[in-house]
Amino acid sequence: MKKNKGGILSITRRWLARVVIAIVGVWLAGIALFAFLPVPFSAVMAERQVSAWLSGDFSWVAHSDWVARDKISPWMPLAVIAAEDQKFPSHWGFDVEAIESVLDNQNGRMRGASTLSQQTAKNLFLWDGRSWLRKGLEAGLTLGLESVWSKKRIITVYLNIAEFGDGIYGVEAASQRYFHKSASQLTLSEAALLAAVLPNPLRFRADAPSGYVRQRQAWIMRQMRQLGGVRFIQQHKL
Repeated sequence: MKKNKGGILSITRRWLARVVIAIVGVWLAGIALFAFLPVPFSAVMAERQVSAWLSGDFSWVAHSDWVARDKISPWMPLAVIAAEDQKFPSHWGFDVEAIESVLDNQNGRMRGASTLSQQTAKNLFLWDGRSWLRKGLEAGLTLGLESVWSKKRIITVYLNIAEFGDGIYGVEAASQRYFHKSASQLTLSEAALLAAVLPNPLRFRADAPSGYVRQRQAWIMRQMRQLGGVRFIQQHKL
């Protein structure tokens, strides 16, 4: 009996090891391939789609329209950098000062301090929610992205897979949905409005912005100007 249990445990460990190796292999292949290929869908999009199917909605609820960086208004990367990660051009994936600040003030809870690189890694490869396991995997994947991809590539993928509303993924889909124009035509204020909903795109709405969203939009616009406007994007080749 003990021998059988030992055999079952051994087989289970071997299968778990194979699963882990397979998942890591998929992640490594994704980092390599998506360094130059368009991203067809993200893990977050897949999670939303599966949830819809499980709830009985068999329509296609999660999709994005991929656009190259030169087809996106320079105001848009500037807006998300101003809103989410102003040290993006200079850090290696992590904002150490922000992390230390969070750890000093959160009493063990996880929140904030995620850079655009970390958000890209999470959205592309991992699941939604908060846990130390996910944060650990996110850190490893972020290092992979920063090692292989350029900053321009990271911001391009981020803008193409970010969630801007219920079933609205990517800046092109958001621009068409909310402003009836291509992402290349977004203005400073429109880009700031889209960036304003990113912290919680299922609660905050770009098509019916609350007072808070309008206040955040105004703050983002001020930050965009303080960073130097489009010159900031040109200077850092983003």
